[in-house]
Amino acid sequence: MPNFIKVATFDQLKPQTGLTVEVEGRLIALFLHEGKPYAIDEHCPHAGGPLGAGFVIDGTVMCPWHGWRFSVVDGSWVDAPRSKLCVECYKVEQQGDDILIDAYWTPDAT
Repeated sequence: MPNFIKVATFDQLKPQTGLTVEVEGRLIALFLHEGKPYAIDEHCPHAGGPLGAGFVIDGTVMCPWHGWRFSVVDGSWVDAPRSKLCVECYKVEQQGDDILIDAYWTPDAT
């Protein structure tokens, strides 16, 4: 069962930058790509770097610590597309100006 929680407003999201929010004790990085909000885990799987502080180009965020790059759309590691390494993604809904995240959804959940 979805559990959507308001985490931000649309005007807080800016192109090429992230916004880190806390939801139910988890840090989540929000991004704006092609006018749509996306949410992935805040922590880079390499060394725990803050993805929300990374620079975004063409839907790809670069970890500011070591340069690992991940898709903000599906969490995939863009530098090794055949790898199964990725960051967790979260379902995002926009209701008017409000951005909501389902903090309990994971790609393996149905």
